[in-house]
Amino acid sequence: MEILKSNRNVFWEALIITIFIFGIGVLIGIAVENRRGVEISELYIEAELQMLDLNIQSEIFNLKNISCGRMVRDNIKFGDRIFEEALLLKDYEDSQTLTNALEQQHRKYDLLRTLFWINSIKIKKECPGNFHTVVYIYNYRAGMNEKAKQKVFSDYLSELKNKKGDKIILIPIAGDLNLFSTQSLIEEYQISSLPVVIVDEKEKFYGIEELYKISSLTD
Repeated sequence: MEILKSNRNVFWEALIITIFIFGIGVLIGIAVENRRGVEISELYIEAELQMLDLNIQSEIFNLKNISCGRMVRDNIKFGDRIFEEALLLKDYEDSQTLTNALEQQHRKYDLLRTLFWINSIKIKKECPGNFHTVVYIYNYRAGMNEKAKQKVFSDYLSELKNKKGDKIILIPIAGDLNLFSTQSLIEEYQISSLPVVIVDEKEKFYGIEELYKISSLTD
């Protein structure tokens, strides 16, 4: 009887210790994810300031006080920055398991990227032939099969960006986060499904088998 009682005590002690360790692990995990959210928020604030700076620069261009070369160069530099931050945000989101803290940050970045796309269109009209826009619109809340397809798209476009460098501006935007501006652009370009790649606001590609065509269009 004493042995049975002792075994029960050991069981409960082990259970309490396990729950305690698990609880500590969860708290640490939440703290890490919240810290990542803070880091992304800080990066966003800096990117937002740079986007405002680019918009002001476009207005200065209209006054003929700035060269095409500088405006294009600064725009490409900003495009490279938000592409790198998109990769960082994706890594954080892929490892996120306990909270949804990064989704709001993602929505803010999508607004910024949409504004950047519009600004890039304006620059191309004023300074044609300097770069190509490659806009990748995808589903943030994709299912397993769709995620596999989108990974192929994402990997191909990342390789294309590394290969083409300053020749292209790659802008990834989630199309299913209930943003009015994104939905307006989806309707404006008559996009029938996601994911889709839009090259220079003209050509649209929906299938994996079509992706190879993008390379020749961005030479």
